[in-house]
Amino acid sequence: MRKDPRLNNHIREIRKNHQMSQQDLADAVGVRRETISHLEQGKYNPSLLLVMKIAEVFDVTIDALFKKEPSHE
Repeated sequence: MRKDPRLNNHIREIRKNHQMSQQDLADAVGVRRETISHLEQGKYNPSLLLVMKIAEVFDVTIDALFKKEPSHE
């Protein structure tokens, strides 16, 4: 049985480096704080539009925010 690859992110680290709270980031991209929390915990796969907004807030590439783990077959 094939497992889907996980999408890991570095949003928490980048957010903290920018001295932003989850609420600050949520306000900047137009979502609820809980969405940011779930995203940082890997419980939520965001839309491409949300990812682009987050990357724009931090002035980083999407690749800097996310990394896909290889799938294990």
